[in-house]
Amino acid sequence: MDFNLTDEQQLLRDGLAKFLTVRYDLETSRAAAKTGAGWQPDIWRGFATELSILGATLPEQAGGIGGGPVELMVITEALGHALVIEPYIESVVVAGGLLHRAGGPAATAVLKEIVAGTAVAALAAGEADSADRWHDVTTLARPDGDGWLLNGAKAVAMAAPLATHLLVTARTPGVDGISLFLTDSDAAGIEVHPYRTIDDRRAADIAFHDVRLPAQALLGERGRAWPSLSRARDEGAAGICSEAVGCMRKVLADTVEYCKQRKQFGQPIGSFQVLQHRMVDMYMELEQSIAAVYLAILNLDADEAARARAVSAAKATVGRAARFIGQQAVQLHGGMGMTEELAIGHYFKRLTAIQYEFGTTDQHITRYAELTKA
Repeated sequence: MDFNLTDEQQLLRDGLAKFLTVRYDLETSRAAAKTGAGWQPDIWRGFATELSILGATLPEQAGGIGGGPVELMVITEALGHALVIEPYIESVVVAGGLLHRAGGPAATAVLKEIVAGTAVAALAAGEADSADRWHDVTTLARPDGDGWLLNGAKAVAMAAPLATHLLVTARTPGVDGISLFLTDSDAAGIEVHPYRTIDDRRAADIAFHDVRLPAQALLGERGRAWPSLSRARDEGAAGICSEAVGCMRKVLADTVEYCKQRKQFGQPIGSFQVLQHRMVDMYMELEQSIAAVYLAILNLDADEAARARAVSAAKATVGRAARFIGQQAVQLHGGMGMTEELAIGHYFKRLTAIQYEFGTTDQHITRYAELTKA
């Protein structure tokens, strides 16, 4: 199997890496995360106008480039390496994928805005007692004249405070299954309660009080949204697994460099064999994660069962590695590893959060076991 990038994919990787090295300063991004809107809109516009990565995996009819899973891997790994907090996976991968598969004028119009960098879309799927289980839905959309009336609440909707549009899952009377609706984030009756997460992202709990939606707000068929939601969940999981690889590459490199410089007993601590063994263990965990991400990425377009097995295998592998590498890096840095001054503490927080997004490590181990029963 050929794991080499094409010339175009290599140019994408090199261009994005150069942009982030020059324009994406960690101290500036952390300051932006803690104040105001919680992100850097100028960076987002740069992603759209200078790099075109917001459309790299989206269809050409929406102004995108029509790339596939490998482009997704290249982009998300680079974003993870730079610890980018802007909502690429939430808006482009998850919401963008849902809009593309739903089709229709309303979805295509929003997709074009996402590609242009003028819109951010976020999925509101989880609810208070089941924020990580998208199929547990009590939010209700009932017919109202020629439109819909939406009532309910969603919890931990990632990137919702930054979004111009929301994709909301709901039940509809008389029809089994889950439906998906598109609405402006500032529509009358929507109450957003934003907050900053432990890894400096933005999320929100959202209440919907008699939100009136037009008929075209329904994306796809009533009650038939789950297959697309399931695929979006797997694509999001594959994306953050790739992001985690970028994070872990940076964490390992910084740890090795620190151990070369930090001295004890008149010599670098990196010369101590017991610490060398720990760094080798970190390297092995990283290599296993890279292989698992390749497996997931190369199976995103496979049939549902193969996709689910590969993604769950990757998420379980990466979840274990993220925990191990993050903890070892902090310990090898000593007390400085948890401070705001060093990048390592910020990466550790992100690696911790990744273990719980799009399903926990334990949930994916369970799903993999169920999918591989004889």
